[in-house]
Amino acid sequence: MDLVPVPPGLLPAQPSCAGEAGTWCARFYRWTNNDFLAASADAIMSKGSAIALIIVLSLLVRWLIHRAINRLIEGATNGRVTRLLLRGAPARLRAATTPVTAQRRTQRARTIGSVLRSFTSAVVLLVASAMVLGEFGVALGPILASAGIVGIAIGFGAQNLVRDFLSGMFMLLEDQYGVGDVVDLGGVNGTVEAVGLRITTVRDIKGTVWYVRNGEILRVGNMSQGYAVAVVDVPLAHTADTAQAIELADRIAGERLQQQDVAEDVIEPPQVLGVDKVTTEGVVLRLTVRVNPGRQFAVQRALNAAISDAFDEAGIPRPLGSLSLLDPQGPAGAEKGSVQG
Repeated sequence: MDLVPVPPGLLPAQPSCAGEAGTWCARFYRWTNNDFLAASADAIMSKGSAIALIIVLSLLVRWLIHRAINRLIEGATNGRVTRLLLRGAPARLRAATTPVTAQRRTQRARTIGSVLRSFTSAVVLLVASAMVLGEFGVALGPILASAGIVGIAIGFGAQNLVRDFLSGMFMLLEDQYGVGDVVDLGGVNGTVEAVGLRITTVRDIKGTVWYVRNGEILRVGNMSQGYAVAVVDVPLAHTADTAQAIELADRIAGERLQQQDVAEDVIEPPQVLGVDKVTTEGVVLRLTVRVNPGRQFAVQRALNAAISDAFDEAGIPRPLGSLSLLDPQGPAGAEKGSVQG
């Protein structure tokens, strides 16, 4: 079959440099048969090496930063950093490091390490992207100005979210509380089930799960750090012999705390503080004992039952309005840890 010749005006345009043998323009045109790529061959090759160098260096910098963060987190989780910081510290502080605190330290370090790795990756990516655009001759001034305006708009719109994240970071760094701690977050009382950068999950005594935004937490009461104090208030009638009641409460408390179910939770011997309150219904004796974190409620219940039975057997008179003596709020206050006699 005979080929029909194509008129010269219909032939595809060919850059003039495509006819120069040995040039990048000629090679690109031969490889791609594209006049735009051929005409831009010299720019692509001259800028390509710089762009490749930027990409390689950015990946190297990212790897080095992540490696440093991982080594720091590894040192924090296996105790090397803690031992270094506690070197020369009082024995009381060194002894305070328990398996529970070590587990919380590990969880906190890993969370902070994940945030730092994500932040550094984003910063390196943005800087490398700006440098690559600069190699192509793109004016970065308008882009940075636009990005600044967009950032301000996002900051105003998501200021609550930013506040939650910043509060979560400081809570983790300061170790205000951790998973398993019994806390009072100002309106929400219970056991911490999860600690995130934005929200904290707390389950109260009724089993309700509360999701509290970290930015809304203005105060934290932690009942699980270091030690806890079990407080037992025992109501007595006005006619009761307080000296006999104090002696009996001290003896019964000492015997009860030596039993196996609570002996491991006790840190110091109990202290009978004496008469703590005098009302129209009667008087209230207060007894305290220092226990392990989170075990104050179990010890309170054990002491309350033992002392109450001992007083009944000894015939020590009790007031009829015992509940009102201990907690004016009634059963609602008992849910927060009050122990009735």
